[in-house]
Order: sequence, then C-alpha cells, then structure tokens
Amino acid sequence: MRALATWFLISAASSLVLTPVCRVLAHRFGFIARPKEDRWHKRPTALFGGVAIVTTVVSAGLVIGPAGGLWQLLACGAAIAAFGFLDDLLPLKPSTKLIAQITCASLLVFFGYRLQWTESMVGDSLLTLFWIVGITNAFNLLDNMDGLCAGTALIGGVFLLIVFIIDGAAASPYALYLAALLGATGGFLFYNFNPASIFMGDTGSLFLGLNVAALTLVPDPATMGRSGLLSVVAVPVLPLLVPIFDTTFVTALRLLSGRRPSQGGRDHMSHRLVAVGLSERRAVTTLWMLAAAGGLISVLIHQRQSGWGLIAGLTFGLAMIIFAVYLARIRVYEEGDLKLLEGQSFTPLVVNFMYKRRVAEVLLDLCLIPLAYYTAYRLRFEGLLFATNYQFFIQSLPLIIVAQLIAMFVVGGYRGTWRHFGMMDAVTFAKGVVLGTVAAQVVILYLYRFESYSRAVFVIDAALLMLLLSGSRASFRLVAEFILRRTAVGQRCVIYGTNGASLGTIREAFGEHVSLKILGFIDDDPVHRKMRVGGYSVLGDYLRLLDMIERHDVDCVVLNSPLGSVERLHELERRCGANDVDLLRLHIHLKPLSAAAS
Repeated sequence: MRALATWFLISAASSLVLTPVCRVLAHRFGFIARPKEDRWHKRPTALFGGVAIVTTVVSAGLVIGPAGGLWQLLACGAAIAAFGFLDDLLPLKPSTKLIAQITCASLLVFFGYRLQWTESMVGDSLLTLFWIVGITNAFNLLDNMDGLCAGTALIGGVFLLIVFIIDGAAASPYALYLAALLGATGGFLFYNFNPASIFMGDTGSLFLGLNVAALTLVPDPATMGRSGLLSVVAVPVLPLLVPIFDTTFVTALRLLSGRRPSQGGRDHMSHRLVAVGLSERRAVTTLWMLAAAGGLISVLIHQRQSGWGLIAGLTFGLAMIIFAVYLARIRVYEEGDLKLLEGQSFTPLVVNFMYKRRVAEVLLDLCLIPLAYYTAYRLRFEGLLFATNYQFFIQSLPLIIVAQLIAMFVVGGYRGTWRHFGMMDAVTFAKGVVLGTVAAQVVILYLYRFESYSRAVFVIDAALLMLLLSGSRASFRLVAEFILRRTAVGQRCVIYGTNGASLGTIREAFGEHVSLKILGFIDDDPVHRKMRVGGYSVLGDYLRLLDMIERHDVDCVVLNSPLGSVERLHELERRCGANDVDLLRLHIHLKPLSAAAS
C-alpha cells in the first residue's frame, strides 16, 4: 500500500509540474484548440496536456521495471500516444485512427492480454481486440467537456486498483503502474476541470483509453484471483460503463439521425445534460457519480457477493438505459429532433417498433419482474437457505412472469404515458401487482400444493415489484425535476403562498421558452415555517420576501394566494418596481370555445 501511495504522489507531483510547462509550450508554438461549430469549448485552449500524462506514466513505468507484460503495455501505450500526438498536429481520417488502434490492440492480444470471457482462444482473442479498440475509442469520444475524460478515467482506475488490492496484487508491477497512471491523470485534472486551461488532446485520451482497457485484462489469471463469469465480466465493464454507454448512445443516435458515427457534434450525454439546464460542472459531476456507482457495484460483485451484486448490477444497468432514453429525447441538432422520434421512418421495422412502443415497456417489465422476485428470495433466505430454495425460485419464475404481465395488461398498465405519470397510475400498477400475485399463488397452489413455498416471498415480491414499476415509469419526471432544481440558469422565482396553483401549473404558465429557477415559497402562516412544499422550502414570511427583493436575490414573484391587505400589495409593488423585479399573479379560467374563437 505504501508503494502505491508513493507512486501515486510522485506521478501527481510530476504531472502538476509538467502540465503547465506543456501549456506554455503549446501557446508559444501555436498548438491551440480553436472553437469550432461541432466542438464544445468557446475559447482558444492549449493542447498537449496529454504529453504531460504520457511523459509521467512512461517514465514511471520504466522505473517500475519490465516485469511480466508491463514492457509490452508501455510500448503499445507509447505508440498510441505518438499517433495521437500526430493526430493533434495534423488531424487524420477516422479510418486511419482506427487502423492504428487495431494495430496496438492486436499487439497486446499477441502479447497475451485476454478478457478470459470464453474458453475459445479465437473467440476470446476477437472479444479482447474489440474490447481494447472500443474502450480506447470510448475515452477518445468522452473527451468532449472539461474534466470528463480525465475524471472518468481516474474514477474507473481507482476501482480497478481496489480490485488489485482485494486480489492481493497491490505490489505487482501492474498495480504500481496503475497508481502512477492515476496520479498523472489527477495532476492533469487539476488544470483540466472547468474552466479548463489545457486539453489532453488525442495524445492523452487515446493513451488513457488503451491503458485502462489493458489493465482490466488478465495477463496471468493465477495472480489475479478472479473466478466466476459474473465477476470476470463485471469487473472490467462496470467501472467503464459511462464511456461505454456514451459511445454506444452517440453512435446509435447519429446513425438514426442520418449522421456518420465519426462525425463530431454536441450530442453526447454531457452535452444533453447541459442542454436541459445543468451547468458544465454539474453535468460532468453527474456522470462522475454514475461512473463511481458502476465501480462500487463491480467491487461488490468481485468480493464474491454475486447475488446482491447481480441485483445491483441489473438495477443499475436498467437505470442507465432509462436515463439514456430520457436524454435521447432532448433536442441537440439544429434541424430538430431525431428523425426516428419525429416519426420519419428509415425502415418499416423501426417505425413499427416505435409506433408500438409498448413493446419496450413489456421488455422492461420482463426484466423487472424476475429482478423483484429474485430479490425477494434473497431477502427471505440467506446463505444455504437460499441455495436450498433456489430450485423453487427457478420452478415458479415462469409462472410469476406470465401472471404479472397478463395482470398488467388486464388492468391497463400499458396505457399510460411516462411524462405524465401520477398517483392514479401508481394505483393502477398496485392493482396489477396484487392481481398478478394472487393469480400466481393460485396456480402454484393448484400445481404444487404450495409445498416448500414461502408466503412471505410473495409479499416482499409484490412490494418490490410495485416500487420498481412505479419508479421506472416515474423516472422521466424524477430526472426532469432533478435537473430543474439544479439548473444553473433561469429566472429566479419566489412563490408567495403555499396554496393555490400547483408548481406544474406555474411552470406551464411561464411557457417552455422561459427557463424558471424556483427558489422556494413565502408564507405568513407560522405553521408552515421551515416546511417543504413540493420539495421546495418555505423561505420565510412577507418581511423575508421584502429583504430578498432589496438584496436582488430574486427576479420575479408569483402571487399564489392573497396578500391579506391592500397596503401590503402596494408596498410589494413599490419594492418590486424599484428593484426591477417582476410581480405576477396567476389567473386560471376557462373560456367558451365561441368566445375564444372571437
């Protein structure tokens, strides 16, 4: 552990010194990233931050020594970094970059780097080649916003290092090399976090991607201590799920929108988060948190907690898919939304699938129902008891799936819309879950006389399934609300009165073209002090509102209930007028169709 800390600190200090040197040299020789229409940065920024990372890591690797296969990794890393440096100087064609990545990946496969996912040498070699090239490309594409690529590599690398430590390989050359890589990345991130003063360029992103991809492999399985297919797959995939997801997400949507996957653009997950109101820092830290969640789950699975790790991994994977679907709906292209989402077809199959989008909901439930049932068995039975009852779980699972799906269809669970999910929709799901649970128990009672089956399992299963179904359907509203409350821009609004119109009605009254940042409520009733209404705090009374106006902490005030006296209203109007604060009253009324037409 001391050696790991030493190499991390030495590399971090070296990177902290070398990065500003590279920045000065980049400015002196004109190696500057200029703002472009398909790039995110808005001001000229120095390149070659990746040179500091590569110099630090390669130097550390040479000192650590050529033990095992480390010298091969050093050689391939230096080769891909040199090619990235050339690409930073003279932008190359995507096909040329791909050939270079395949070449370096093929060399690593030749030197014995393997995923160990299959027993077939040919199949595993091809999977490993695809893995290295895919992860290298993923980090290259992820370098689209200040600190995102470096931070994700740092987070993923930390959890990979934890796996090395768990396996008792903390003193191995690979662990020491990984510690040096993390230190160099952390030192560079100090200058790359928003607002960045230097970019890593392809030199750094390709180097990081290749190294992280290679370090997730198992050159010598005997020294790593991994066992079980779930652990072998989860450990490399989950810590790197954010770059994998982002690359898959962008590639799929560009193809569906008629663009080339290699074409640049502001359509990554990070860009879409900013498009809905998050600041760059919040968008990046949100993706960092997702990367950390994936890393934690990978460690849980690797520590032989395969049952609970499987539950956490499946839940996290489904959540990421729903999150990606939500982001896919956000407009980022100048000509409008994706053609697929606008109903303009590419093939009859795609159009038919999107037209009957309920198929996707059924497929989602096909994952949620077994997940809830398996979790119920895990909660009810521990250790050997679970192993003893596992056959009953497998035996009854098909019945549970069929019963719950039919029940959901019968009660109308597939008729709602996610954007407008409400309490009555939750009641519908509750009816479906109860009906499905009762039907499944009746069938099991008829077929198996309910012998060796625990009734508690079905109660737990019903509660979990209700939570998963409602949570998945309400996810769009939850994500939208989360983003709204953390938006960096918008008209700061205070609502006077906790009664009256709902928050949704007030937002709709402003219109979609107005970005609204609700600060909270003002209410004179002492009972409401320090309470929360709709998730927003009651900030104080009328005097507190006047103080906020005088200190320019608010841009508009919405009267949601009467002030109580004309004098108060006049005083509020005077204060708002003097401080350029909009004072608005919400009126909701219905008009006859004939009156509206006239």
